[in-house]
Amino acid sequence: MLKDINLKTESLIKGTIYSGLLIAVYFTSHQVMFKWWQREDYNYCYLIPFVILYLIWEKKDALIATPARPGWMGLLPLVFGLALFWLGELGGEFYTMYISSWFVLLGLLWLHLGWRKLRVILFPIAFILTMFPPPNLIYFNLSLRLKLISSWLGVWVLQSLGKTAYREGNIIDLGFTQLQVVDACNGLRYLFPLIVLAILVAYFARAAWWKKVLVVLSSIPISIFVNGLRIASVGLLYPIWGPQVAEGFFHDFSGWVIFMISLGILLGELWILNWIFKEKQETWARSQKSEGKNKENERIAQSSKQLPAAERQAQSVKLKATSEKQKKETIKIFQPQFIVAIMLLGVTAVIGQTVNFREEVPIAKSFGDFPTRIGAWEGKLQTMDQKFIDGLNFSDYIIVNYRNDSNQPVNFYTAYYESQRKGESIHSPSSCLPGSGWEFNQAGKVHISLSQSRRQSLPVNRAVMTNVGQRQLSYFWFPMRGRVATNMWEMKLFNFWDALTQQRTDGALVRLITPIGKNEKVDDADARLQAFTRELFPVLDQFLPQ
Repeated sequence: MLKDINLKTESLIKGTIYSGLLIAVYFTSHQVMFKWWQREDYNYCYLIPFVILYLIWEKKDALIATPARPGWMGLLPLVFGLALFWLGELGGEFYTMYISSWFVLLGLLWLHLGWRKLRVILFPIAFILTMFPPPNLIYFNLSLRLKLISSWLGVWVLQSLGKTAYREGNIIDLGFTQLQVVDACNGLRYLFPLIVLAILVAYFARAAWWKKVLVVLSSIPISIFVNGLRIASVGLLYPIWGPQVAEGFFHDFSGWVIFMISLGILLGELWILNWIFKEKQETWARSQKSEGKNKENERIAQSSKQLPAAERQAQSVKLKATSEKQKKETIKIFQPQFIVAIMLLGVTAVIGQTVNFREEVPIAKSFGDFPTRIGAWEGKLQTMDQKFIDGLNFSDYIIVNYRNDSNQPVNFYTAYYESQRKGESIHSPSSCLPGSGWEFNQAGKVHISLSQSRRQSLPVNRAVMTNVGQRQLSYFWFPMRGRVATNMWEMKLFNFWDALTQQRTDGALVRLITPIGKNEKVDDADARLQAFTRELFPVLDQFLPQ
């Protein structure tokens, strides 16, 4: 019965089986991706699947004309994609899962179509990457930098026009009022869609490759600069129309206007490049046209060879019979490439759905028993708003404001996670604090001597934070099952390895903050935090599982 399955039916069956396996493997991660699409920064992603379908449809003639040459080279991206899946699954990183699905799709197409046929639609396949939201760590850091750049540009434009304006972080002081450059003004809402449009403009443009690359790269500074002008316009119009220019309809409408201006600048840039380098552009166009004519002439010459009439008729009959045979050709659905691919995907789906790689490890001692007096430090417990508790998804936490005998304060915060699943992992202060307006300066990794502990030294992240004239010194680190991590990537790798070997991903974030007085040296604040850390570490060690 299977031997009578024709090509279309075989493709339908294969597509159905592959779709079911891919859904089983990637449903959880891509469900989160679709939730990200609901954010205003990424709602353009809803249009990308339709763009991809159009790009493939545009290539339909070339795709049909190119014969399929199934091969084994597609196993390389397929296996690499599945390796990324496990790295993302065990490490708790969604973006790795998104990239994994792309490599798996590329591998499956390569296995069944072959490279020559795949190359015809390689751009639409690569374009799929534009609908994946970036990792949170990159998103928050990029958002902060764009807010600061946009704020600086806005103040520069206002000062150039003779207006009174000063900047402190992402706060713009106009004298009569203050404007805060919030997430809605960070530029990401227009940067990502503009990059996507720049890629499409470059793809369809009749221009040399270097011009296309230049257009795509220029979309980044154009978006940032025009967004700075938008912020400056709010400062100019605020005295006339009041707060409404910075919120509501006017704010959203001005965003669309700025976006269309950015797109117009891109198109104008491409036109100017073609106008300046007109001769080279015409040479490129003539070469493309000449190449097309040569191929067409070669095809015509090949098809119009002088053959005897009887031979030409026999050849025509033979070609027609071959064509009919190909249409009715019976094929085997269980090709080796197909069997290997479904086995790899099937095993991944079964293991991913049935094996628990993360056991919930309870805290050694509840933070409810944490002492409010440590050495010379006396503390007062603090609580967190419920909305933050719901968003952070930790298992237990503690916040204590300690003061020493000299009444110098240190804020101590620790959050413990019994198991770090995708979307329920530790949030780094390097992304959370800057997101609330704090600038990180003099940031880096330092080692603190722990003479009273079995550990000789403790690696911590150190940063001097500033925000609207305030200065604070912060230390933070991540205790991870007997190890100490100092960055998110290190923590993800620890989670991946320990989930695979120990079925554990429990961990904690420890953060210390002390204010730096107006006339106080940073070294004095460092000495204060280091002294507190030496007192804290052996106590905290009793609460966290090793």
